[in-house]
Formats: sequence, structure tokens, C-alpha cells
Amino acid sequence: MKVAWSGQYVEVIVDGRWEYVKRARSIGAAVILALTDAGEVVLVEQMRVPLGRKCIELPAGLVGDETAGEEAAASAERELEEETGFAADQWEELGEFASSPGMLGETFRLFRATGLRRIGDGGGVGHEEIATHVVKIDDVPAFLAAKRAEGCAVDVKLLAVLPYA
Repeated sequence: MKVAWSGQYVEVIVDGRWEYVKRARSIGAAVILALTDAGEVVLVEQMRVPLGRKCIELPAGLVGDETAGEEAAASAERELEEETGFAADQWEELGEFASSPGMLGETFRLFRATGLRRIGDGGGVGHEEIATHVVKIDDVPAFLAAKRAEGCAVDVKLLAVLPYA
């Protein structure tokens, strides 16, 4: 295994015939399936430079990017508040999942957050400019179709987590 390039957040690895990207410094990710008592899911919309357009996603963030040794659960709580302005009374870890295992060495921890209460505006930190959407679970397919029509991408994790709702 050879590190072909290393940046602040990612590394490009060449390992025999394989080339792939992984998070630098053992940084992980936490993804949050945030559900309201009214049967809604909390989604975020933000610009994704690699796609060149906005993307609809579950709230998420990096684990250990600023504080080495950070626990994924602590990161999930922080990211939910920063991105959406919600806090949750109950948290359940649903497991570790691979994003795109043929190309990325990244995995993420998925958490279900319930007992939501609004404690702030959300929107992210710094330049993130995150929009929060609270959507009835039954309305998610129509919401995503409308966002696609506007030119938004849709994160594949939305397909995988709807059964958990």
C-alpha cells in the first residue's frame, strides 16, 4: 500500500491494482436519521463541490476531524444541532456502513435520533449554508422528485435508511 497523495481530510491510496480514497488521520463519519414525533424525517440540502450542485442528504458530519478520539455518538449529536437546529432525547446506533466500498475506504456510523426538539436555527457552521427540510416520511419520494427537478442530487443513503423510519 502506497499513499499517492495526502491532504487534510483524504488520502489517495495505490495498493497493487487498486486505487482508492480514504479519510486521513482515521477520521470517520456519523450520519443521523432524525425522526420527529409527527412521522417526519429531517433532511439537509447543501452544495457539494464534487457534484457541482446541491445535494439532499441526511444530517451528517466528520468524526475526529477537529478532536482526535472523538466518539461517533458525540459527533452525531453535535452535527444534528449544527446542521438542523434540532437536539434529540433518544439516540440509537444502527451500525457501521460502507459508502462506496469499491472506491472509498470510508465507513460511517448511522444513528437514529428521536424525541426531537428545536433548539437553534441550524444551517451549519462557517460557509456551509445548509438548508433544513422536515418532510413527512410518506412525502419523501415526491419531495426528492421535486428536488431532482430543481437540479439537486440525492444521497444514496436516503434509499437505505427509509426502512428504519
